[in-house]
Amino acid sequence: MYTFAFICLIIAQLASIGAAGYGLTQAGTADAKAASLVEKGHFLVSGGFGLASAILLYALASGDYSVEYVANYTDNALGTFYKYAAFWAGQPGSLLFWALSVAIMGSIFASTKACRSVPAKTKLWFWIFFFATTAFFATLLALWSNPFTQISPAPADGHGLNPLLQNPGMIIHPPLLFLGYGGFTIPSCMALAQALTGREGGEAWYRTTRVLFIVAWCFLTAGIMLGAWWAYMELGWGGYWAWDPVENASLIPWLIGTATLHTLVIERSRGKLSRTNVLLISLTTISGFFATFLVRSGIIDSVHAFGQGPVGIPLLVFMAFSLVITLLIVAAARKGEGELGNPLSREGALMLTAWILIILGFIILCATMWPVFSRLWSDAPMGLDASFYNRVCLPLGTFLLLLLAFGPWLSWKWGVGNAKGLAVTCLGGLLVAGLAFYLSYDQLHPLVTQFAAGAILLGCLVLGTKVFGSSEGFRAGSIGTHLGVALCAIGIAFSGPYKLTHDMVLEEGESQRIDAYEIRLKSATTGRGLDYEYLRATLEVIDRDGTVKDVLMPEKRAYDKFPGMLFSEVDVASSFGKEIYASVSGLDSRSRMVVQVSIEPLVSWLWLGSAVMSLLPLLNLRRRRANAVSATPSAVSAHQAD
Repeated sequence: MYTFAFICLIIAQLASIGAAGYGLTQAGTADAKAASLVEKGHFLVSGGFGLASAILLYALASGDYSVEYVANYTDNALGTFYKYAAFWAGQPGSLLFWALSVAIMGSIFASTKACRSVPAKTKLWFWIFFFATTAFFATLLALWSNPFTQISPAPADGHGLNPLLQNPGMIIHPPLLFLGYGGFTIPSCMALAQALTGREGGEAWYRTTRVLFIVAWCFLTAGIMLGAWWAYMELGWGGYWAWDPVENASLIPWLIGTATLHTLVIERSRGKLSRTNVLLISLTTISGFFATFLVRSGIIDSVHAFGQGPVGIPLLVFMAFSLVITLLIVAAARKGEGELGNPLSREGALMLTAWILIILGFIILCATMWPVFSRLWSDAPMGLDASFYNRVCLPLGTFLLLLLAFGPWLSWKWGVGNAKGLAVTCLGGLLVAGLAFYLSYDQLHPLVTQFAAGAILLGCLVLGTKVFGSSEGFRAGSIGTHLGVALCAIGIAFSGPYKLTHDMVLEEGESQRIDAYEIRLKSATTGRGLDYEYLRATLEVIDRDGTVKDVLMPEKRAYDKFPGMLFSEVDVASSFGKEIYASVSGLDSRSRMVVQVSIEPLVSWLWLGSAVMSLLPLLNLRRRRANAVSATPSAVSAHQAD
């Protein structure tokens, strides 16, 4: 069976190479039959990756430890859902899921009416680029990272899944990222194909691939946000974003993709930036490969990374080749940039928004790779800590929020287009910032962020209800997404600078105060779970009036198959106000319980905003079908005009 699974990978590889090669021989023609024949290769590619994936899932679920991958990432004590989630827990499995995501997105696109309307020559080039990508993945799996390597004799039990990954967030987080990366592959390939062939009477690439563009952005957004939630709930340090290299790696394609969505509004509405958009959407996909490279090459240390492996150099070569091809195609493409409008216009605000997103991506890229760069002049690689990112990136993020707040009220040519809307937007910002100041949240930078977030919130409500002026030009999904951005910004602006943390040393019955709450250790117990031992603190959270508000039971665990390592299981008293977060540090020399308790103001607004950002862009898909009109692929820009 596992030999058959490997053969499926070879079939996907040969089908990809064969389809791409045949497409190249026909690329100079506009033969519809040749394009149709090349397109049919996606059945073999998706079938090959799909069957291989199904067999790996069967091996994981059945606990077949004769497969090395199964033995490395599962064991007899692991629950069924986590056995399936082990599919993407290791390098070979995650690469197979990456490949499957690309193949599935290609097959979905092939079945759409939009794909059938693409001119033959453009379609040929699209499938050439697409199959070159799937050929790379298949080759990577066949030569360097085969998930079906077998061992003999098979062990009676496996090594088990890292306890950090035994969390609901990690069941969903990685596949959402891969589906996002895979989804972006489709518009990237179509953009390059159309840049080579011209439009030839067909629709623009961003219209043709609009649905997958929006869906890919939603997947990637949800994946990043679930990763932040996982870090908050699983790592035990009370935060959700540490600027870890792997966190940064997934953020970079999101930033570039979001910039593309804004510049595409300019192309659609003003007919400008066509070459820029081809470059940006291609860089979005290439940066997705960079994220894969960073996790799997061992070049950077990270809590999320897989360590050193043989796939780093092939990934690096493929990225470099893809970048060179992209730059050559963009340079050779027909002129279509146009002269940009006044900075004090909606067009200028959109362009500045895109520039800030790109600059943020570039800064994060350079800072993430700084340990590598520093090796050029130092034997001791130097990394940059979270304080650097916060000093540099957070002010840019606040400026970006101000643009999102005021940009929709500018006219396309120059100046303010809707003075009443702008005035109400400012009022919303003043209300939120004023309330925060009144409640003694008086740090300057968070106040500016809160002002911008409040302005966006009220501005989105004005646009959504069409209270002032003409708001028909702004799509429901775009408005909703900016609403989610504002909610996230409020969560960050309060939970970041105003978080309170206190390390408490308690005996049973003792209590200590933090903020308005008293934390009492009701009991300290030890015990044993299915495959681990634990130390549990039962903490009572007591209000000012002496009533018990919540009971928290955080644990510190030692798993049998991970000797010498301790893992935190935090507990949280969730609230849309002040959330109470507790973790166990251990026992001191006098056997007293050491716990860390944090007050996280408005952190739940971040999770609420994340859900809004990930779901409401899909309203733009519904609007397009309902109105039966062509639309921009922008899922996030509330600057969009119909």
